[in-house]
Amino acid sequence: MTARGLVRRVAAWMFRAVALLVGAQPALAQVRQGEGVLPLSLAIEAAQEAIHHCEAQGWRVSVSVVDTAGVLRLQARGDNSTIHTEQSSFRKAYTVVTLGPIFRFDTSGEFAALAARSPAGPALTSLSNILPLAGGVAIRRGGEIIAAIGVGGAPGGERDEACARAGLARIADRVGP
Repeated sequence: MTARGLVRRVAAWMFRAVALLVGAQPALAQVRQGEGVLPLSLAIEAAQEAIHHCEAQGWRVSVSVVDTAGVLRLQARGDNSTIHTEQSSFRKAYTVVTLGPIFRFDTSGEFAALAARSPAGPALTSLSNILPLAGGVAIRRGGEIIAAIGVGGAPGGERDEACARAGLARIADRVGP
């Protein structure tokens, strides 16, 4: 085989590989059903309120806002919060946006309860970035989850969830019905 023939074969193989990868995008279609997007300005405001709510109680937290594709939209690490709070806040929000529409829950606390009583719970909780702890809350517009806010770092998931709810309450009137 000549060098030119080898280059053509490699190029053809690469084209087929890229075509397969581009076509392999069904996971996003399972979660994202509408066009609702949380504006960044509202994500920032919700995150700040969640941090302020926790700080008023003496809890040092991080907050993450995740879009419906599971992509981090915003992350804010509160003053003096520990490094692991970043990851836990992300994973709680990610759990809500990726599994909430499928299993019909709005909080990662609800998912934790579901996973605890379901025979499939151990398999679900072993998925990448899934965290069965309270602290993540869905942000809805017109009945559709458009994002989720997750909080990590308060002493107990129910307190994280209260801070996330405070962040959501701050913007709820501007998110839509």
